[in-house]
Amino acid sequence: MSDLKELESELTEKIESAPDEQALEAVRVAAIGKKGFISERMKTLGKMTPEERKEMGPALNGLKDRVTEIIADRKQVLRRAAIEERLKTETVDVTLPVRRSPAETGRVHPISQVVDEITAIFSDMGFSIAEGPDIETDYYNFTALNFPEGHPAREMHDTFFLNEKEDGERLVLRTHTSPVQIRTMENQKPPIRIVIPGKTYRCDSDATHSPMFHQLEGLVVDKTSNVANMKWVLEEFCKSFFEVDQINMRFRPSFFPFTEPSLEVDIQCDRSGTEVKFGEGDDWMEILGCGMVHPNVLRFGGLDPDEYQGFAWGIGIDRIAMLKYGMPDLRAFFDADARWISHYGFRPLDIPTLFGGLSS
Repeated sequence: MSDLKELESELTEKIESAPDEQALEAVRVAAIGKKGFISERMKTLGKMTPEERKEMGPALNGLKDRVTEIIADRKQVLRRAAIEERLKTETVDVTLPVRRSPAETGRVHPISQVVDEITAIFSDMGFSIAEGPDIETDYYNFTALNFPEGHPAREMHDTFFLNEKEDGERLVLRTHTSPVQIRTMENQKPPIRIVIPGKTYRCDSDATHSPMFHQLEGLVVDKTSNVANMKWVLEEFCKSFFEVDQINMRFRPSFFPFTEPSLEVDIQCDRSGTEVKFGEGDDWMEILGCGMVHPNVLRFGGLDPDEYQGFAWGIGIDRIAMLKYGMPDLRAFFDADARWISHYGFRPLDIPTLFGGLSS
């Protein structure tokens, strides 16, 4: 029995000196595991006489119970110590301000915002949104839009051409969103009322031009559309977009291969202060180009110009964003500067609506 007391004393000392739960587990396995000291001693009970077994059995069971209890107590002490140590290294200063949520700190890029504003305005007028590929054929980008051979826009200095295919066809990065007009007329019977926001590409780069920029194309085709309808649509769009009650517009003769007659549109503005104000003042600013769809373009789209007529217009999304929100340099749109987007960006949950305000 004395050896059991020595064993208990030794195990107690090891348990009390265990520095962590891993070391304590090693002591437990060595003592009462399947091959532990106490477990091995209990296996010898079968070889003892009944008198020896009657004495040794309760002694070993009692030792096992006491060791188990001491281990459990030590485990609780070690766990509390570990928690206290962790709390010391993971303290939180409750006096610090609470971090704002991603919904508050995140910002929508002005281009995405303006596209949403345009979508809200024209959807209210009954227009659908159309899209097309950024990589176009020479046919859809030029030929079907009545660009003659030798037109300057077909030259390398203005257009990004891709390498020729085996059949000699050349693909281009579209220079305008107008190819979607032809694709829509080929696949949809009039009446057609669509707007086409999207990316376009031209060899140009400065404070107000970018090799990649965004353009909005509009197209209406039916049997009765006319210049008066076009003027009304453009006037309503400008009033809604710039959020003014009244706006004066000036239409000047111009030339585009895909419209006849072709017109440039100026809007009344005031540039006397630090920002441009629309609907007032004595100045004029060119804002977009438009015109009646050329009969040849209708033919390329599979429509009879003796039966159908239409009007179209194009406007730079980046430019009207700069005008409305006072951004001086187009290149900043693509710099990915977090400070710029924080200043000019829009809160993600403020979706533009006509009744709630486009830019509220």
